[in-house]
Amino acid sequence: MRRLAPHVLGLILMATLAPCVRGADPEEPHGRVHCARITILSTMLADGGALGEWGFSALVQADGHNILFDTGLHSDVVLKNAAYLGVDLDSIPEVILSHNHSDHVGGLLTLRKAVLGKSPGALARAHVGLGIFYPRTSSIPRVEVNPMILIKTQYEATGGVFVVHDRPVQLYPGIWLTGPVPRGYDERNWSGSERVTTPAGTVEDNIPEDMSLVLDTDKGLVIVTGCGHAGVANIVTYSRLTVRPARIHALIGGIHLFAASDEALRVAAGRVTKAGIDNLIGAHCTGIEAVFKLREYMELDRAHAVVGAVGQTFDLEKGITPGEIAQ
Repeated sequence: MRRLAPHVLGLILMATLAPCVRGADPEEPHGRVHCARITILSTMLADGGALGEWGFSALVQADGHNILFDTGLHSDVVLKNAAYLGVDLDSIPEVILSHNHSDHVGGLLTLRKAVLGKSPGALARAHVGLGIFYPRTSSIPRVEVNPMILIKTQYEATGGVFVVHDRPVQLYPGIWLTGPVPRGYDERNWSGSERVTTPAGTVEDNIPEDMSLVLDTDKGLVIVTGCGHAGVANIVTYSRLTVRPARIHALIGGIHLFAASDEALRVAAGRVTKAGIDNLIGAHCTGIEAVFKLREYMELDRAHAVVGAVGQTFDLEKGITPGEIAQ
């Protein structure tokens, strides 16, 4: 296959980022999203002149609303990838931070400062789950490891505001945040090496604030996750309970299964498949081999289940555009 020159690839990717502006139907009581596109801005694989890293970030465009979901690990990677892909950061008023880990919040301050002079309202409102600012300590040594404690002060100094959610909320018609996800299934996909101090005491840190974004569409639910530390089956179950008991049209992002056994992958896939799933983009901590196993267990084909890559898109009408490296 003939490889595209990086500048040509960049132009093609820019063309996929046209505004997604079709409005919601006012006759729908809770609203549905009719036009949606998710573009990956940070993950390990990258095409052309984009940069890969151990982190996650995605631009979510839905019925005229632009939302940045997570901000990657390094301070400048999402900023550089956004420039390469032609993403206008000035047009994004809101950020969602799925949880406190550095590989999801590392770019927040750099991105905010980059837009501040030209557009003070850009990236000025950050949605987080209750618990994201709880003190955390590592096992050895016992030192504070939650980057959000310092980031909070610095982000607010730029005029940014954190909105803390302790339950599901509909941000706009058909655009939902789960808030912290209950752990009905015993899906243990966090390190277990840190402790968190909560109002109820200091306990093992299972990342209680972990939350996802859910788009309610006529084709089903589109779920965007950061690391999915709450567990993919728990996220899917809670999304269907909270938003609508629809099938999962797309599951996009990290679901922290890179170290899972084949049996654990089979169980997770089985629980998701019961709800019905049409598309999977397994980015970041999902793991490459894990994506291939999930594709098999979910009975999806190569066009509908791929490893995530920077510049890759999911469009409600066109489906997955995988890019070169992940096709």
